[in-house]
Amino acid sequence: MIEKINNYISNLPLDKEPQGLYAPIKYVMSLGGKRVRPTLMLLAYKMWKDDEDTILPQAVALEMYHNFTLLHDDVMDNAEIRRGNPTVHVKWNVNTAILSGDEMLCLAFGMMLKNPASFNGASLSKAFECFAQTTSEINEGQQYDIDFESRTDVKEEEYIEMIRLKTSVLLACATKIGALLADAPSEDVARLYRFGEALGLSFQLQDDYLDVYGNASTFGKSIGGDIIANKKTFMLINAMQRATGEDRERLMEWIGKEDFNPQEKIHAITSIYDKLGIDKLALQKIEFYYKEAIRSLDEVNVPAERKAPLRAYAEKMLKRNR
Repeated sequence: MIEKINNYISNLPLDKEPQGLYAPIKYVMSLGGKRVRPTLMLLAYKMWKDDEDTILPQAVALEMYHNFTLLHDDVMDNAEIRRGNPTVHVKWNVNTAILSGDEMLCLAFGMMLKNPASFNGASLSKAFECFAQTTSEINEGQQYDIDFESRTDVKEEEYIEMIRLKTSVLLACATKIGALLADAPSEDVARLYRFGEALGLSFQLQDDYLDVYGNASTFGKSIGGDIIANKKTFMLINAMQRATGEDRERLMEWIGKEDFNPQEKIHAITSIYDKLGIDKLALQKIEFYYKEAIRSLDEVNVPAERKAPLRAYAEKMLKRNR
């Protein structure tokens, strides 16, 4: 399935003028990735119909949009590397990154409406509405994430809502649109949205966990980046709420340091996490949302064998090198 997605991406008409606009888009889309969102859409669609090639434009629209958000995130975060390669604003410049990102958003919306004759008009309209609403929600999540940078009183429930908006709703959008374009019953469309939403929460919380306890060679990025940046993750928020006495003093001291040895900071804060049982707490929360996702999938009213590929994919997503 990922081969179909990558083939469609490689044949996108991006070799056109002005190359200053389209070359960065081709570059970003060629860097690979797990293609989680288009895969989820195709698997959801296949629960009812077997002509999944029909919705490849819509599936790739989500991948185009997802990469647009990463491109602009890299600008905001001043990140230099993405998937082992220079980010667009480093390889070109910030203005190019912003403009090419804007064009990726336009292309995504265009692909979402491609081949309208292949679909029930009402279903395609609902799919487009879902996509439009999701893009707005992701902007809200990004703003909350920015707001959290200057706060030390972020609560767990606020963080969960932030990652729901910033990450989960796009996975939920993928599964919902797959079901909509397959003309699934409205009850099952809602169940698949809840499935994608809970799966997204579990997936993002696992990212938090793996950033501390993962294996750098298999996780795909260096360990401890969130700790170095004082990022308000599930791990840090719970540590700040639970630490007392000397542990809290040490934690706040490290958070406040501007000049430090990165590895020393990672080791010190990880040891506090270990002492407070933050690792176990995170694993429990990951499992909670994963079970919520599977519960919603189990409620979808199709034979178990039609649900098996999506269930297997969800399980694979949550077994990433713990």
